[in-house]
Amino acid sequence: MSDSATMKDDRSLVINCDKVTRTYNEGPGKLTIFSDISLQVSAGESVGIVGSSGAGKTTLLNLLGGLDKPSSGHIDICGQDIHRMSESGRARFRNRHLGFVYQFHHLLPEFSALENVMMPGALGGRGVRRASEQAAAILERVGLGARLGHKPGELSGGERQRVAIARALVNEPECVLMDEPTGNLDEQTGESVRELIESLRDQIGIAFVLVTHDMGMARSLGRVLRLEQGELFQEL
Repeated sequence: MSDSATMKDDRSLVINCDKVTRTYNEGPGKLTIFSDISLQVSAGESVGIVGSSGAGKTTLLNLLGGLDKPSSGHIDICGQDIHRMSESGRARFRNRHLGFVYQFHHLLPEFSALENVMMPGALGGRGVRRASEQAAAILERVGLGARLGHKPGELSGGERQRVAIARALVNEPECVLMDEPTGNLDEQTGESVRELIESLRDQIGIAFVLVTHDMGMARSLGRVLRLEQGELFQEL
């Protein structure tokens, strides 16, 4: 991997991914998705990862989130090697330190926006009242203070994605991992979500790592890396 894909400065590192390789067994042989990838992300930084379909972008994001394990190398999140934790320990760590946003919002249709956003706090052991107050506050921040009681089916596509972003932010994580967050939205709605991400990064200081096909979005938010043919390098 090119050294330019690694950023080192005086700010605290949220992600330190060192010489990570991911292979899968495929018949009698092995399929290598990528090898010896290194990546550092600092607090309050946003990084866009682009690349062709099948290059391994989502696999990398899953490794960074502790949803998959590397074949070799190690990944530190907030100074801790998440892959040395037990499965239950990783789940608790993800709930506290990481947020996730996907192309499809994955909201529970039978629950309101407020109830969907409350869930990470409730799962983290916070009382219902506190979880509700925090969920309401973050929904207000993303522009949905008047839509707390609406269920996903009563919201537009952009509003549903804002609820998903609020859910990712409600526990005040150090980093939010996003997989094609605007991929299912029209251009205008996608632009409003991009502006929201940029605003939240600057106001709250959360790091964002985005897998996206939208080069314009990636460039507008910060550093852009390309994952191709098993290597991660700085996009020029």
